[in-house]
Amino acid sequence: MKQSKQIANRFREVLLSGQWIANTNCKEMLSGISWQEAIRKIGSLNTIHGLTYHIDYYVAGVLNVLEGGTLDIRDKYSFDCPEITCESDWDNLLNSMWSNAEQFANCVEKMSDEQLEKSFVDEKYGNYRRNIEAIIEHSYYHLGQISLIKKMLREGI
Repeated sequence: MKQSKQIANRFREVLLSGQWIANTNCKEMLSGISWQEAIRKIGSLNTIHGLTYHIDYYVAGVLNVLEGGTLDIRDKYSFDCPEITCESDWDNLLNSMWSNAEQFANCVEKMSDEQLEKSFVDEKYGNYRRNIEAIIEHSYYHLGQISLIKKMLREGI
């Protein structure tokens, strides 16, 4: 299997369909969370809504580059999520995340091994492989946070 297909599969595992590393994935973890739970704040922790938006912000931003666009995302805006006031707002964010994730994985899958090693936008950002793998690691990191916050919400902590 070519490297890009393996990386795309790892990406799908964390966002859409995997069980191997975390015994869950973002799609499974976020299913059944109501919009009220998603916006509920526990102490100084981020909300599930904020973390979900944050993951999708980076996926969508890097996807734009993978599709030939520019790198327009900035860390300082990565938690500037739109307000959620009803279930359809929450559903729209989730549907955007799943759509962006599938498009992202499809783009990665089509890359050649040579493309994976090319500079990502600017040499200072490393190569495409490094950035794609960073998105995977970043998503696992926040999946863990979402898992703990969900547990706390459900246990009334």
